[in-house]
Amino acid sequence: MEDPLGKEYIDTFKELLQTNVPAATAKIKAYLEEQDNIPLNIAITGECGSGKSTFVNAFRGLDKKDKSDAAAPTGVVETTMEVNPYPHPNFPNVTLWDLPGIGTTNVPAAEYLEHVGFERFDFFIIISADRFRENDGKLALEIQKMKKKFYFVRSKIDHNMRDEEETQSEFNAEKTLSIIRENCVDGLLKHKIESPQVFLVSSFHLHLYDFHLLTNTLEKELPEHKRDTLLLAMPNVHCEIICKKKEALKAKIKYLASLSALTAAVPAPGLSVAVDIAILVKATNKYKHTFGLDSKSMENLALKSGVPLTDLRAVTTSNLSAGVINKKVIMKLLVVSGFQVASLAAEEVSRFIPLLGIPVAAALSFTCTYKALEDCLNMLAEDAERVFKKALGSNSSG
Repeated sequence: MEDPLGKEYIDTFKELLQTNVPAATAKIKAYLEEQDNIPLNIAITGECGSGKSTFVNAFRGLDKKDKSDAAAPTGVVETTMEVNPYPHPNFPNVTLWDLPGIGTTNVPAAEYLEHVGFERFDFFIIISADRFRENDGKLALEIQKMKKKFYFVRSKIDHNMRDEEETQSEFNAEKTLSIIRENCVDGLLKHKIESPQVFLVSSFHLHLYDFHLLTNTLEKELPEHKRDTLLLAMPNVHCEIICKKKEALKAKIKYLASLSALTAAVPAPGLSVAVDIAILVKATNKYKHTFGLDSKSMENLALKSGVPLTDLRAVTTSNLSAGVINKKVIMKLLVVSGFQVASLAAEEVSRFIPLLGIPVAAALSFTCTYKALEDCLNMLAEDAERVFKKALGSNSSG
C-alpha cells in the first residue's frame, strides 16, 4: 500500500475533502449497501426423490438433522409440490428455490418454466439421483430457449461409489466416477442436449467429487457483478473457497477505510474514533458469518461433520472467533496493536494542525482502519481454514 503520509496521498485527500464530504460519504455507503444486497436466485429442480431439498440444505450449510423452519423438508417421497424459496441464513439476498419435479406437476415441459416463474432465476440446477430422463432433457431445452444457464448435477454419488466398491473385486474410484459421468453425458446427448455439463455430487460430502468444479463453473459463467454474491454464500468445502472469500472481502476494505477517512475530516473530537470502531464491529461480524464461524454455522458444521462443537472451537486462535464481536472486543484488539492506538491518537492531535491537519488526520484514519480490518480478516480466514480441516478429518473417507 502507498505511504499514507506521503505528499501525493495527502494531496489526494485534500482534493477529496475540497469537493463534498457528505456526498462522497453517501456515495460510498450506497455502493457498499448495493454490493451487499445484489440478489441471486438459484433454481433447483429434478424428478421426485432426486435429492433437491437435501442439496438446497447442504448449499446453505444446513444439516439434515436441522429441524428449524430454515431447512427445506426432505424425505423419500416427493416433498416439493410448489415453488419454495429458501434464503441463505447468513446472506438473505441469496435464495435457493426448491421447484417441484417436472414429472409431478401435470404441466408440460413447454409450460413448466412459466408455471414456476423462470424469469426470476439466475440459473437452473437440474438434479437426478441416477440417470437423466426425458423430462430433464425437455426442461433443459426449454431453459435454453429462454436464454438461461443450466447445469446437471448427479446426486447421491456417494451411494453409488459405496455400492460399486462392495461389488467390484478391483474397485477404482476415478474409473468408476468417469464411467458414471460418461453415461450421464451420453444419455443427455441422446436427448439432444449440446455439450451437457454434468457434475457428480454428494450433498452429505460436498468437499468430495465435483462440487468444487460446479462452483468454479458457476463463478466463471455468472455476470461479474454477481460472482462475489455467490462466492460469499458458498459453504466452506475447500480451502480455495476460503481464500477466494478472503480476497473478495479484502477488495472492499478500501471503501470502508475511505469512510473512516472522510469522517476524520469532520472537526468533532472523538467522532472519527467512534465511527472507526463501528465500522470495525460491523465488518468483522460480516467476516465471521462469511467464513461460517458464527455460532449457528458452527453448530450446523458440528452436526454435518460429526466433530463435537467444542473440538471445532478449540482449533480457533482469534478472540474474534470465540464469541460476540462488539465495541469492547474491538477496543481490546486495538490496544494489543500499538500501531493502531498510536495512529488514533495522532489522528486526533493532527486534526487541529492548521492547513495540513485535516488531510493528515484523514490519511491516518484511512491507514489505521485499513490495517485493522486487514488484520481481522486474516485472523478469521486462518481460523476458518483450521475449522474446515478439523471438520474434514472425520469426513475424508466419504
